[in-house]
Amino acid sequence: DHGITSFDTAPMYGNGVSERIVGKALKGKRDQAFIADKISPGVSTEDAIRQSCDASLQLLQTDVIDLMQVHWPDHNVPFEDTIASLQGLRDAGKIRHIGVCNFSAIDTRNWLEAGGPVFSNQLPYSLIARAIEFEIIPQCLESGIGILAYCPIMQGLLTGKFKTAAEVPDGRARTRHFSGERALARHGGPGCEAETFATIAKIGEIAESLSLPMATVALAWVIQQPAIASTIIGARNPNQVIENTGALRNPLSEDTIAQLNEATEEVKSILGPNPDLWAAESRYAL
Repeated sequence: DHGITSFDTAPMYGNGVSERIVGKALKGKRDQAFIADKISPGVSTEDAIRQSCDASLQLLQTDVIDLMQVHWPDHNVPFEDTIASLQGLRDAGKIRHIGVCNFSAIDTRNWLEAGGPVFSNQLPYSLIARAIEFEIIPQCLESGIGILAYCPIMQGLLTGKFKTAAEVPDGRARTRHFSGERALARHGGPGCEAETFATIAKIGEIAESLSLPMATVALAWVIQQPAIASTIIGARNPNQVIENTGALRNPLSEDTIAQLNEATEEVKSILGPNPDLWAAESRYAL
């Protein structure tokens, strides 16, 4: 009803629960939707990939998945083998497009050199997580690869709900923005809490000057960036769905985008080119 027609899911999300919910919700409306699913880490043989796809098709109550993505690169398996398995699924009519998730510029180059098609690369991207701007976005623009941006409001940090790091529950305070001493953090680094929340305050001031919610501004900024094909955002209730679509109704001016870029440059510089939000020793091949 509000123009959202793409749905991203994965076997790992609730051990199939997410796929089952999507399938039930789209029953009778399948032709109106674009479904993106994934092959889980560790699912690497041809038989395992086929079985995973078949299980997803059953849970989704559909005959074809529009986009099948490699959830994380597996450096223990030749890309050529994974590509052949996915192309087999496409040739069988079980999937339409092949994409990747969490691929660095090096991984993407190696995948392309191995003969793999890349419809899209799903990556973390937000006003306070701009690592992919260093190498990955330029590569995607050059290669014609669309980016599916996840965590565009950074697990609620860019809604303005939290004013200080101390207010953020441990379950959300795990990224490299926060001190590695937080209970559930595993990166072990110093974090950049003061800089992060000073930046969030600046974003809030810009949003207030536009009379828009901070989340709307944060989403609109991501949507308007180069190479971004779509953003992935969750919602807990129908009202949040409607609020999220506000980013489509309120495009930002070039001046506003420039202000937001400047306001978030410090955190971008501190976190650097490592797209991994949760680990200091990046899971991305850098």
